[in-house]
Amino acid sequence: MTNPYKKNAKLVLNNGIVFPGFSFGASGTAVGEIVFNTGMTGYQEVITDPSYYGQILTFTYPEIGNTGINLEDSESSMSVKGIIVRNYSSNNSNWRSLKNFNQWLVENNIIGIYGIDTRALVKILRSKGSMNGVVTSEDKTHESCLKIISKTPKMDGLNLSKKVSTKQQYFWQKTTETDFDVRKKYSHKPYKFKVVAIDFGIKKSILNRLVSHGCEILVLPSRASLEDVLSKKPDGIFFSNGPGDPSSVNEGIELAKSLIEHGEIPMFGICLGHQIFGLALGGLTYKLPFGHRGLNHPCGKNNQIEITSQNHGFAIDPNSLSKDLVKITHNNLNDNTVAGLEVNDKPIFSVQYHPEAGPGPHDSDYLFEKFVSLMLERC
Repeated sequence: MTNPYKKNAKLVLNNGIVFPGFSFGASGTAVGEIVFNTGMTGYQEVITDPSYYGQILTFTYPEIGNTGINLEDSESSMSVKGIIVRNYSSNNSNWRSLKNFNQWLVENNIIGIYGIDTRALVKILRSKGSMNGVVTSEDKTHESCLKIISKTPKMDGLNLSKKVSTKQQYFWQKTTETDFDVRKKYSHKPYKFKVVAIDFGIKKSILNRLVSHGCEILVLPSRASLEDVLSKKPDGIFFSNGPGDPSSVNEGIELAKSLIEHGEIPMFGICLGHQIFGLALGGLTYKLPFGHRGLNHPCGKNNQIEITSQNHGFAIDPNSLSKDLVKITHNNLNDNTVAGLEVNDKPIFSVQYHPEAGPGPHDSDYLFEKFVSLMLERC
């Protein structure tokens, strides 16, 4: 750690526990739900994932910032409200790095605290559940921090997707620059698949993978109506990831209900999109104690296992889904929560994890090919 000076900071949890530490990044005060991510790589992608909107993120990996910041890896212009790390590095060493981590945090107004026992913090979150908290580098009393927390709403019931969704529709044509790119597989086709993507907080990597699999993407706001979508005459429809409580995304649930009833257009949902599909099919969602956030969650069924990247705090109640309507295709093998589903006799499916691998493993990239295959069958 190469910080030339130390400025005191502290983390105050909703239950009154205080972790003293030191400030880095932007100065000030951040309040939000305290969550943790177990990934060992990809901190730039993680911090800019819109699904973390309104949260303060704890990294369990002990040192963050070693590879600096580049222009390619940010998933959006959004970011977490604050970060908590054991140590951070302002000395970066990577051939793509353009600026150091601390400088980037300051520019993006992300408040950080380091020097605390993140293992102890995560043990609290695992036993007591994710909770609201305050990170501050200002001279605030313990009582004033608790007062700030008491006025901050919990994640339950919050529709945050409308805060991160695009305000205007736009086209996306960029592809993924990877060794496993499959663009050549579809290069013989005389057209591209027209896909409407509903943006509840979509990640750049998802759009890139859809384009790489032969799709032409039109991104619509989360408030898009059935008429908005069908007027585009899409070959397929994608429901994206996003932040907040899925049961509060009423406009998305109603849109999904209408499209599922329509039933002719292939549909694919990821993360929040998966939960919206479950709700549209008559299911219920519930808040997980501390969520799934990391790059190594095993998911599967019938002896088929994928190692997946995940970032969510809610899950679908499997007992609320009708077997006449829905088939559960994947379970999270850590806690048996619903990790994938498909609608019976309709070209509609979804997963609770992130097959775009931004960051994470590539085990689930085949799901984009599955989506394309469903569209191809109907062309």
